[in-house]
Amino acid sequence: MKAARYYDRGDIRIDDLPEPVLSPGTVGVDVAWCGICGTDLHEYLEGPIFAPAQGQPHPISGESLPITLGHEFSGVVYAVGEGVDDIEVGQHVVIEPYIIRDDVDTGPESRDYHLSPDMNFIGLAGRGGGLGEKVVVQRRWVHPIDSSVPLDQAALIEPLSVGYHAVERSGAKAGDFALVGGAGPIGLLTAAVLKALGVTVAISELSPLRRQKALDSGVADHALDPAVADVTEEVRRLTGGKGADVAFECSSVQAVLDTLMEALRPTGVLVVVSIWGKRANFDMHKLVMKEIDLRGTIAYVNSHPAVIKMVESGQIDLSPFITGKIGLEGLVDEGFDTLINRNESAVKILVSPSGEGL
Repeated sequence: MKAARYYDRGDIRIDDLPEPVLSPGTVGVDVAWCGICGTDLHEYLEGPIFAPAQGQPHPISGESLPITLGHEFSGVVYAVGEGVDDIEVGQHVVIEPYIIRDDVDTGPESRDYHLSPDMNFIGLAGRGGGLGEKVVVQRRWVHPIDSSVPLDQAALIEPLSVGYHAVERSGAKAGDFALVGGAGPIGLLTAAVLKALGVTVAISELSPLRRQKALDSGVADHALDPAVADVTEEVRRLTGGKGADVAFECSSVQAVLDTLMEALRPTGVLVVVSIWGKRANFDMHKLVMKEIDLRGTIAYVNSHPAVIKMVESGQIDLSPFITGKIGLEGLVDEGFDTLINRNESAVKILVSPSGEGL
């Protein structure tokens, strides 16, 4: 089978690999679509980061570079291993792409398995990936999804779950006013969850194309240009002088972080969603004097079932966020290059490893 393999910084190759081997308790999936994530771009430009460097195998997967990339993916079950009796061949599925130690409690009541020692991701630390034609995954991480949801949209369940968990962490509720800093994929999908819950959403974003996408997709009530408008004053105007109840930092940009701190009301909640590659300057005095609640969030934890229900029920329409579809051979030139150098023109670019659907 064909797979996109990450060898080192700036080095991705399309390789021919043996098909993965099914084992007891696993599910074989024909990958339909895989999204390109910002994490993949960071690995390509600055890595290895999550990916284990050559000669330094990951302590759970036992693998090191090269690895198959891709952790945002959907597909169709082609085989089930011994002991798997609740999934059938032909079912549509999405993957919760964790690599977690077997002795960690990942049951339905767990709220912290995603924070367990040595946690990593399928498609970043081994065990195959969504940028290969086939993958074999432990049953625990395979989530059926109704066939009424197109498989291309289903590939966005994983990043949507990131937004869902961030909103959970914020405590946002219907009637609140939220300010989202950055209208990239995660910012837009976080806004989609907020709108589905009945929250009023403003997005601050420099790119006119992304601001328009936020409005056209219906995930933002207000799209603010921080180069033109005083975002803090505009938020206060929209909230009767109060300020935002919750804010989401989705850009890893210092100026955005500063603006969110200013625009929050006293006792507001600031959730940092983006991955920062450097230390931020933080106004601790403002945090103290406004009693701001600062919260981090990473990935998701038991989020996929609720997110899948939101999509299946039509609460969230993922179709507006798919802005490109490519084959495996175009991964770097058409996919990575666009998202690195012309990212304002794209939200989510999907890859079909087999070429089907293009």
